[in-house]
Amino acid sequence: MAFWSRTFAWFGAADRKGVQSGMPSTALVSDTRAVGPDGAMQISTVWGCVWLLANCIASLPFFVYREMGGGMRDLARDDQLYQLLHTAPNARMTPVEFWCAMILNLLLRGNAYARIERGADGRAYALVPMASDQVTMNWLPDGTVVYEYRLDSSVAVLAEENVLHLKEIGNGTIGLSRLEHMRATTSEAANAQSSANTMFANGGKPTGVLMIDKVLNEQQRNAVRANFEGIATGSTSRLFILEASMKYQQVNLSPADQQLLETRRFSVEEICRWFGVPAVLLNHSNVTTWGSGVEQLLEGFYKLTVRPFLVRIEQSVAKRVLTSAERSKFTVEFNFEALLRASAKDRYELGSQGVQNGLITRNEFRQLENLPPLAGGDELTAQTNLAPISMLGRIQKGPGNGTQVTPA
Repeated sequence: MAFWSRTFAWFGAADRKGVQSGMPSTALVSDTRAVGPDGAMQISTVWGCVWLLANCIASLPFFVYREMGGGMRDLARDDQLYQLLHTAPNARMTPVEFWCAMILNLLLRGNAYARIERGADGRAYALVPMASDQVTMNWLPDGTVVYEYRLDSSVAVLAEENVLHLKEIGNGTIGLSRLEHMRATTSEAANAQSSANTMFANGGKPTGVLMIDKVLNEQQRNAVRANFEGIATGSTSRLFILEASMKYQQVNLSPADQQLLETRRFSVEEICRWFGVPAVLLNHSNVTTWGSGVEQLLEGFYKLTVRPFLVRIEQSVAKRVLTSAERSKFTVEFNFEALLRASAKDRYELGSQGVQNGLITRNEFRQLENLPPLAGGDELTAQTNLAPISMLGRIQKGPGNGTQVTPA
């Protein structure tokens, strides 16, 4: 028990018993505004990162494989578990809609929850997402974990085995809220957005100063202001006539205003770092353009950012959704290769090499290309012209284009 108490203390979570929280215990910068998930999603960079990650993960097919023994496995298309994870998580959502909702909660709140509905046999037949801000996780004194789901005035208490809980990094019990930990960054971005709106309020045109070398009374000042108001408000008129002794001077952007623009550009890169998304994928102008190292950036994004999310989901589904009997029969995983899918020319060249060298069967390659299997395509084949040097001269063409080896 002492070990777990120290572990929770290290990660800044709540005490081992009671409500678990993923909020930071101290603020990096004092007096920062709490933007919150709704406010953060109004920052274009946050929206772009969340949209990209959620759709990238949700668009991948989620497969269920039946273990066949001997290291072999097959898609369990006829099992209800395959229908649940691959086809329809519940009666009203598609898989993309379900996983987008889960990833959205995971990225913005650090935790995502779905109620697992089970039949009389204990097998899951539906997954229903729950809003993370309506769910509270409680660690009871006896060591069990329950989830309280608040909906309007009612509260449902769910057992741990009936809740799919996806967690960000944390103490293993609760995930840390990424948005709360990046509050200083989102607050700076929100303040910069507010200042930019004020600066460009008048049609994006800086105001100017009209100088007159005599003192005007209030009536004269109002008349001059009315006549020259178009200069400041962006009138369609292009010709302004100045009387004698009048001089108009336009006010350019101040160094502070120019620094504001730099701050906004920097905030894009800073938010992208928080989400692990290359800024070039959000069309940020300060970074490399398409065609210059972007392929390597994409590969790094898939492997270092997307892949850890997929593993986290796969392991959580296997632990919470599958029963112990199902875990011994099935494995679940996303088709990550769909992200790394090469061009048709490269895929067929690699597939041909794999088939010719006996690495994969023809039907295994056809399955990767979503093609139906062929009769006799489950046998490994190899080129007959690849032979050890010691057997050169002993391999001859046999009948029916076969081969035969001449005894030494």
